[in-house]
Amino acid sequence: MKENIFDVLLYMFENYMYDEPEESSDRDSLQVKLLEAGFPHQEINKAFQWMDDLAAQRPVAEPQRPHSAPLRVFSDCERTKLDAECQGYLLFLEDSGILTPGNRELVIDRFMALEDEEADLETLKWVVLIVLFNQPGQEAAFAWMENLVFDDQQQSLH
Repeated sequence: MKENIFDVLLYMFENYMYDEPEESSDRDSLQVKLLEAGFPHQEINKAFQWMDDLAAQRPVAEPQRPHSAPLRVFSDCERTKLDAECQGYLLFLEDSGILTPGNRELVIDRFMALEDEEADLETLKWVVLIVLFNQPGQEAAFAWMENLVFDDQQQSLH
């Protein structure tokens, strides 16, 4: 099985992100747990770097602009990785108030940083969830996104 950065991130998110701060492991012990789970050392390091880059790029607080149509022109590189469905979903999230323009840019940056060429809408949804989880003051947006992700998963199981 060939795990990639996204697989490691998703595993970390599902297994460790919800832990209380005093329950969370330090980076070294988390790395040991990931190795024990079967993830390659190189992919674990890339996932930690991905998270470090996310933490370093916290957006500044932005005023909410009610009822303004989001405008975002995607570069050729972004259009290659973010298909029309992904682009439309990002615009939907921003128009719905789940993403701010700053958070949208973080999501795009982190999505583009994934090495998986087959990244799809499902991957994008998880990246949005991880980004929002790591942004202070975005608890409500995270809760909305969490409901969207898990409701979609429940519907696909039926």
